[in-house]
Parts: sequence; structure tokens; C-alpha cells
Amino acid sequence: MQTKLYDKDYCLWLEETVQLLREGRLSELDVTNLIEEIEDMGISQKNALESNLIVVLMHLLKWKYQPTKQSGSWRRSIREHRRRILKAFRNSPSLKRYFEEIFDESYQEARKQAADETELSLNTFPEICPFKFEQVLNMDYLPE
Repeated sequence: MQTKLYDKDYCLWLEETVQLLREGRLSELDVTNLIEEIEDMGISQKNALESNLIVVLMHLLKWKYQPTKQSGSWRRSIREHRRRILKAFRNSPSLKRYFEEIFDESYQEARKQAADETELSLNTFPEICPFKFEQVLNMDYLPE
């Protein structure tokens, strides 16, 4: 029954799964879909962290390499996406390790996006990230 419910009414499936867990009725759980959902939750958190990191890096690059276009909007975006990253670290400290793992790859994507948005050559932006982890996470840091 739970498997069919998963396909028909996801929210109701979640409510019933929680109830079954609370009541210890483990044999009635839709284990296959429950495992999939738990795995997806971890993937979603990692994807959100990567997305927020790319946005911060992209705006830091734009700030540094297009100073005449600096704006409050860029500053607000940097602050907001840093806040999201730091909140993710508070909720799941193990994501700090993932942050370090994906930093260089995220920087390369941020470089491409900054080039697209600014219409500057990709070569304008250094191949190696000019920002340290601490700077990227520092709520007050803006490059000169």
C-alpha cells in the first residue's frame, strides 16, 4: 500500500511514513522509497551548497574585475549566498569537507558564468581562484 501511495500522494506518503516510524511499525514501511528519499536529501543539500558557492564566487569575480559596475544588488547576493552556505554548515558540519572538495570545480563554473554575465573574455578571470576559503565565507570581505 505504501508504495502505491508514494506514487499517488507524496505528502500523504511522507506523513504516513513518519507515523509508521514513530509507532515502530517498521515492517510496514516502504523501505525502497524511504532509502531513495534519504539519499536524495543528501544530494539536495550538496547541490544547494554548490549552487550557493558558485553564485558567491561569480559575484566576487564580477566585483573584482568589473569595478565600475559594482552594485548593492551584487553585495546583497554575495551576502545572501554566504549566509546560506554558513547556515548549511551549522545544520550539517560535514558539508565543510564537501565545500573544500568542490571549491576548485565550482570556481571554474563561476568563471564561465562571470564571463557570460559581464561579456568579458574568460581569460580576464584567473584560472586559479584568487580567493581563499576564508575570504569566500567572510560576510564582510569584498575584493579590491
